[in-house]
Amino acid sequence: MSNTGLQSLDYVVFFIYLIGVSAYGYWIYKKKSSKEVSSTDYFLAEGSLTFWAIGASIIASNISAEHFIGMSGSGFAIGLAISSYEWMAAASLIVVALFILPVYLKNKIYTMPQFLRERYNPTVATIMAVFWLLLYVFVNLTSILYLGALALEVTAGLDFTWGIIGLGIFAVVITIGGMKVIGYTDVVQVIVLVLGGLATTYLALDLVSTHFNRPGIFNALSLLKEQADSHFHMILPKENPFYKDLPGLSVIIGAMWINNLAYFGCNQYIIQRSLGADLKTARKGILFAAVLKLLIPIIVVIPGIAAYVLYQNGMFQKEMLDGVGAVKPDHAYPVLLNLLPGGLKGMAFAALTAAIVASLAGKANSISTIFTLDIYKQYINPNASEKQLVRMGRYTIYFAMAIGVIIAPQLRALDQAYQFIQEYSSFITPGVFAIFILGMFWKRTTSAAALTAALLTIPLSTAGKFLAPEIPFLDRMGIIFLILCAVIVIMTLADPKSKHNPKGLEIDRTMFEPGRSFVVGSIVICGVIAALYTVFW
Repeated sequence: MSNTGLQSLDYVVFFIYLIGVSAYGYWIYKKKSSKEVSSTDYFLAEGSLTFWAIGASIIASNISAEHFIGMSGSGFAIGLAISSYEWMAAASLIVVALFILPVYLKNKIYTMPQFLRERYNPTVATIMAVFWLLLYVFVNLTSILYLGALALEVTAGLDFTWGIIGLGIFAVVITIGGMKVIGYTDVVQVIVLVLGGLATTYLALDLVSTHFNRPGIFNALSLLKEQADSHFHMILPKENPFYKDLPGLSVIIGAMWINNLAYFGCNQYIIQRSLGADLKTARKGILFAAVLKLLIPIIVVIPGIAAYVLYQNGMFQKEMLDGVGAVKPDHAYPVLLNLLPGGLKGMAFAALTAAIVASLAGKANSISTIFTLDIYKQYINPNASEKQLVRMGRYTIYFAMAIGVIIAPQLRALDQAYQFIQEYSSFITPGVFAIFILGMFWKRTTSAAALTAALLTIPLSTAGKFLAPEIPFLDRMGIIFLILCAVIVIMTLADPKSKHNPKGLEIDRTMFEPGRSFVVGSIVICGVIAALYTVFW
């Protein structure tokens, strides 16, 4: 029944996508590049990205193989509840646009280490810059390459090693043009991603309606609810076997907010898209990203639930098993993809590739920005010209991607690589968010307190992981965040010099005033989120 690998028509469709994106990127590069090379223009596309380019680029950088493969697998195993990561992210993006983004733009912040240097001191900034670089290169970049190549191997039968090399080269081609090229090509990537994803969703729903002899997409959705009612609850009770992954109300009123606000508001990889725009354009871009976030579960979670219903009713009995005969939820999306007819499978394959390459390009650009502006310019060549900074940025991209290509194959030795990487790379999240949020909105926060929190976040997260493994990951993150906030507050209040701390940022009330369109858009998005949780409570 399955149709493993790509057919001739699929290759035609895929290469049209490949050549189209590359040609469009080159056209953007030639059209919008200036004779005088500017580092801020190269790294941030200063003033040239429209709101839709910013929003699309945020989503393209955020969505990768782990969403198509991992989140679809979670849809198979857990159900709609996994959508909390996307729907609560949409709400978090509104908060970032309203309160965090204005602070960066008002103070002309271009990188996250720069924020720490100006708010605290060079020591805090350099420690975090080095840590972010190590995390981005050796964990994030390599994991995207690994999971991306693995996804292409499973869905299209491509050689794993050549998949890694091909993804790396394609991402470099997109990245070396700078943020302008990334931003505008990401619009194309998102269009391909959405269309290809919707094609798979349509196929999954059509299979369900055909299997039960009740034609129609809406009938298929009703059938999913009838056949898998347990998969349509957003808030999991404690007795649910997946409660540790999604601990009940914590997903809407707990540490999910800390996780999302840190990721979207204090992460160079994501927020960089907005730092080169004016506040009004950047806010519109983030709102557009929030709208797209609402759509992601339709593309990746619904197919997983459909695969579960079909499996429970006799289909995919062999395809959903791993080598030892156990059900492997992460096989759900590739199994459905293999059923697509020629041409449509090529589009879905292009969508998967688009998601992977866009994430790689965004990550590589952030690595390049942090190293060039926060390490090279600060310590190696303080008098570097704009041309030298751009050249170093490109060299950094080549070097980082080469490391990723070399290390990525080694991740095959890990079991559940994505879950492992996600949890352990997030050990820094409570400390980062505590340092940033208190640094922004409490002028007394001292550098010593921030440095202490930065140094404590990994030891405390590690201790919590191994000494209290029964506590859900999100709850543990929230507890550690509160502990670190308490440490910062106590150390700051105990320091008499904190009353005269000159390190506060330039902040005034007017910078937080939202425009009418932002308010209307935010109300609509929050209303949709509230309705979804009410219907699927």
